[in-house]
Amino acid sequence: MKNKTILITGASTGIGRATAVYFQEKGWNVIATMRTPEKEEELTKLENVWVAKLDVTQVDTIEDTVSKGIAKFGKIDVLVNNAGYGAYGPLEVFPRENIVRQFNTNVIGLLDVTRALIPHFRQNKNGVIINISSVGGKATFPLGALYHGTKFAVEGITESMVYELEQIGVKAKIIEPGTIATDFAGRSFDFQNDDTIPEYQPMINTMMAGIGDVTTDENRVSPPSAVAEVIFQAATDGTNKLRYTAGQDADVFLSVRRNSNDEEYFEAVKKQFGF
Repeated sequence: MKNKTILITGASTGIGRATAVYFQEKGWNVIATMRTPEKEEELTKLENVWVAKLDVTQVDTIEDTVSKGIAKFGKIDVLVNNAGYGAYGPLEVFPRENIVRQFNTNVIGLLDVTRALIPHFRQNKNGVIINISSVGGKATFPLGALYHGTKFAVEGITESMVYELEQIGVKAKIIEPGTIATDFAGRSFDFQNDDTIPEYQPMINTMMAGIGDVTTDENRVSPPSAVAEVIFQAATDGTNKLRYTAGQDADVFLSVRRNSNDEEYFEAVKKQFGF
């Protein structure tokens, strides 16, 4: 039987890279996409992995890579929309261009890549679209209006698409990772602050310290490979299950939100971060 093929956005680091490696080990063809493929040195050495340029904010790179990927492997069976980053800080201090960039990358880019693949899936009457959301797509932390706004959008987009995709034999899936050991708070993290506005500073200071504590807690943090395993399950289980959590703290976190009213949840978060 011919190997199946997966296209992954944001495969240069973290969850995307781990997913590329995991599927390759399972015998899949992998289209591992990233903005700067010329810098990639490891994935290029793996058999049946094609490292390709795709910037989700540049439609021409999306269309080019999708068409070349289909030509190279004959068919694409699974799309993983993973590319994204976090923008955090008080909304008041964010430049508009940063706001647009956050939504262009995490939402519009996801839509553009998905639109590029749907005709191919419709022609084949088969395919799986897996969108990487977050526990932050169901519940929020302070200072994350932009990031959480994008992930809430991903949840709604994916859930609504289930109805139309059913008509063409395609499945839609959402992955909701918890705290994962990635470079989320490093290389691409967009943190904005204006320390001349004193009202926000106590919350910002306690939040940033708290995020550091959470991301170094071995009882909460899971490796990217844990998410890759869940993505593989979603891609291959053949079910109509929509949402999959990933990471050892994800279920606990979502349970707290699900079982709390708004006021209770707000108080729990403020207590967690000490403000």
